[in-house]
Amino acid sequence: METTLLNNRVCCAVLLLFAVLLIAVSSQAADSPSATHAPGSDTTIEPRIAAGAGEDTLKACMARIPKDASIGQRMIAEQSCGRDERDRKPFLAVPGSQSIRHEQP
Repeated sequence: METTLLNNRVCCAVLLLFAVLLIAVSSQAADSPSATHAPGSDTTIEPRIAAGAGEDTLKACMARIPKDASIGQRMIAEQSCGRDERDRKPFLAVPGSQSIRHEQP
């Protein structure tokens, strides 16, 4: 009977310590910055032009692809830039469409 009571107490103590350790590790992980973020680009392009905007260019889009991107990430980004450029061409063909500039705050 005493060994069963002792076993129950030891199990409860181990579970309690595990729960405290789990909470401490998860709160520490929440405070630290994530290492799985997308790497930034080292290039500077035209000031404050939104990606996919009418004023965006294929050259500017390609410049935003990070230098340390993997081959797959680079391939997808290049295809996206090409698709955006094809989507912009009909709008840029309209007379006067490039003369409108939107001021950024």
